[in-house]
Amino acid sequence: MAANTLGGTFTMADGLTVARMGYGAMQLAGPGVWGPPSDRDEAVAVLRTAVEAGVNHIDTADFYGPHVTNEIIREALAPYDGVHVVTKVGAVRDEQGGWPHARSPRQLREQVESNLRTLGVAALDVVNLRVGGGPDGHSPVPGSLAEPFGALAEMRQEGLIKHLGVSVVDADQVAEAQAIAPIVTVQNWYNVAHRGDEALIASLGQQGVSYAPFWPLGGFKPVQSEVLDAVAESVGASPKVVAIAWLLHQAANILVIPGTSSVAHLRENLSAAEMTLPAQALAELDGIAA
Repeated sequence: MAANTLGGTFTMADGLTVARMGYGAMQLAGPGVWGPPSDRDEAVAVLRTAVEAGVNHIDTADFYGPHVTNEIIREALAPYDGVHVVTKVGAVRDEQGGWPHARSPRQLREQVESNLRTLGVAALDVVNLRVGGGPDGHSPVPGSLAEPFGALAEMRQEGLIKHLGVSVVDADQVAEAQAIAPIVTVQNWYNVAHRGDEALIASLGQQGVSYAPFWPLGGFKPVQSEVLDAVAESVGASPKVVAIAWLLHQAANILVIPGTSSVAHLRENLSAAEMTLPAQALAELDGIAA
């Protein structure tokens, strides 16, 4: 596979064109996204294999580990020739492995500076502000993001950040962020079974803004569906691959970022970019959320 052909490409901004099939680095850390992986060499191999296959969009966060995934990314990929790393801020890790919010201007600057150090770059390609949480920990919570997003916009003006995005947000928060500074991406929870953002995805597409669904395979509880299993059997692929391919079929501005700590699983995930789902399969899959 030639570089930048996986599932087609999307231009997020001038100088920032990525393959629509990306890679999410969360699983490179240890259990519970805490501490080092059991096999660091395999983690490095996953990243290098992804890039060799055409992936040039790596999603990470310095609070994965913490610091672990960024340090592995730096070891594997620096100086990032043609590879764009998207990170996120707005949370830290506590001693119990929790993910408390950390969104004051001071905390955000500390996180940006830490990302710069651990990734080994002078400026971050894209920084997402993680806003929500909610009862499930992963859904938008209404409220203003003016102060934290404004702090990131200031760091963008300083040259520490090239582009901005938002994560775990609703449409009103997206509009509020855009009134402060341009955004190039939104990262929310969306998959074949969790479909609440379809109007937002369409609106962003009209604006030329990308949408990166996290947990494309369902999250901590993988998507379990007899329909998905049946469609997967009919097309001769695994349910996971079909779930990723379904996302790529939904809208041209969707960028997928499935993660894995295994080279074999990575190759399986990447095969979704070459899959064309027939109309009948798409219709059946569309019924899962209903």
